[in-house]
Amino acid sequence: MSRLRLTAALGRLRLPALAACALAWLLGAAPGALADSTQSTNWAGYAVHGPGVHFTQVVGQWTQPTVTCTPGPPTYSSLWVGIGGYSQSSQALEQIGTEADCSPGGREQSSAWFELVPAASNTISMRVAPGDGVRATVTVAGHQVTMSLLDLTTGRSFQRRLHARLIDTTSAEWIVEAPSLCSGNSCQTLPLADFGSTGFAFATASSSGGLSGTIQSPGWNATGITLFEGGRRLGGPGTNHGQVTAVPGALAFNGSLFGVTFNGGPGRAVVSSTRTAGGRLVHSTRAEARRAARPARP
Repeated sequence: MSRLRLTAALGRLRLPALAACALAWLLGAAPGALADSTQSTNWAGYAVHGPGVHFTQVVGQWTQPTVTCTPGPPTYSSLWVGIGGYSQSSQALEQIGTEADCSPGGREQSSAWFELVPAASNTISMRVAPGDGVRATVTVAGHQVTMSLLDLTTGRSFQRRLHARLIDTTSAEWIVEAPSLCSGNSCQTLPLADFGSTGFAFATASSSGGLSGTIQSPGWNATGITLFEGGRRLGGPGTNHGQVTAVPGALAFNGSLFGVTFNGGPGRAVVSSTRTAGGRLVHSTRAEARRAARPARP
């Protein structure tokens, strides 16, 4: 199928049909559009940002992954879209997504959630099963945040409008994350679950200047983010040997589609002095995760 015909077909496809066709094509395709790149201790995917750019909406679709689980220590993975949280000085992030975790008994556990960092996650009472297609949207107007999640397979939906005390609109993201667990004055970046291959489709964002576009839009800069266990790269001069755990693929279809591949065993949870979240699962900003990966001070 030609790229032109496949692009037209994508407009008619709902996930998970997209995952079975277009995403599989993407994961095996030659590299497409280029973007800047960076590393993270907990994020894998793409972020968009730019001087003076403030985002008002982010949209993305994905297929809820089927994680590979075995009895032993629990592992975790989150897929979400959000606004804010990319800057190293960011203290806020508005996001909604799904969870695909493994229990100590080796059972898969899927759920949905939303979060307004610095508050902890809120579980959504909407069942999302592995293989379900999901469409998520975050819209920000002033301090009003509207978050919605639609299960394209079952037709179930969720929408919530909230007032956020802190707001960051300087970036928009499409992310697979190793979430964190915070209790008292410490946080742990949790081991990443083996989600195999997943990815995002129909990825778009809008800014306060009236611009709308994909990740590849000329109105902002795009950065691909690779998750390294413990924030350490494999090999290289002056680096410790770490384990790559999640790698984003190249952008395709004008920047609206990309894959993310699990590439290695689960990461090691690292404790650090950082914010309190009452012993609950949280989805941190990129800067908070970087702090959590540093050894705790005596």
